[in-house]
Amino acid sequence: MTLQKFISWAAQATMVSTVIAMLTPVIYMIAMSFRTAAEIIEKPLGLPETLYFGNYANALAQMPYLRSVFNSISITLAVTLLVALLGSMAAYPLARRTSRFSRIVIMLVALGLATPPFVTITPIYVIFRNLGLLDTYLGVILAFTALNLPLAVFFYTSFIGAIPKELEEAAKLDNCSDWQIYWHIIRPLLGPATATLSLFVTLMVWNDFTYPLLLLTSPEKFTVMISVYRFLGNLNVQPDQLFPAAVLGSLPLLVLFIFFQRRIVSGVTAGAVK
Repeated sequence: MTLQKFISWAAQATMVSTVIAMLTPVIYMIAMSFRTAAEIIEKPLGLPETLYFGNYANALAQMPYLRSVFNSISITLAVTLLVALLGSMAAYPLARRTSRFSRIVIMLVALGLATPPFVTITPIYVIFRNLGLLDTYLGVILAFTALNLPLAVFFYTSFIGAIPKELEEAAKLDNCSDWQIYWHIIRPLLGPATATLSLFVTLMVWNDFTYPLLLLTSPEKFTVMISVYRFLGNLNVQPDQLFPAAVLGSLPLLVLFIFFQRRIVSGVTAGAVK
């Protein structure tokens, strides 16, 4: 075996091993969700001999699953759209102006990225309480939008800085305003960056537990993660409840990524080429 073939074989073996290591917890979670509590206790690492759907029936009966999925999807979509729109609008002038004020604003945005999320919990709660935004969809959407805007501005600023200025100069010769240049020229070019940013924002909003628990009190407004938490409880977690709840909590996001994987990958790779 030549050195080149050995390196290629070793790279493929490493890749396959990495994929298997990443998928093993997911496969284990799905397999355990089809076993009874007695079977899991008797053989924690065993495979299900028969597919037992009673765990899912119990979870769906006690958890407002479809309503919570709708809430999570609605909040995630709203936050992603707002973050992409407001972030790109703020990043466009910052990327094109080289004044000291612009550099200070970019530094403040970077400071927002370095701020731990738990530091903002109390200020957000107090402000939203005074504004009457507690237990509202709008409050959760605004909170997640504010938390993700620093990332969006910082991300879009770097991307817009790589766009040739000649495109804007040509548009100005045609008497286009700054808003027209942004909307008709800059915004369509941000597709790859938006795809990549949307991936991070979606994961953050969908998996977040703290802010929906803090801001929402009505059960009909709970997200998937809050519904799963209330179903499991915090005193005595049963394995026949834990695994199906974990599968149901991650299933919508997994289905979404399966359907849009090509667009997500193309957006990430296009952003890298850019």
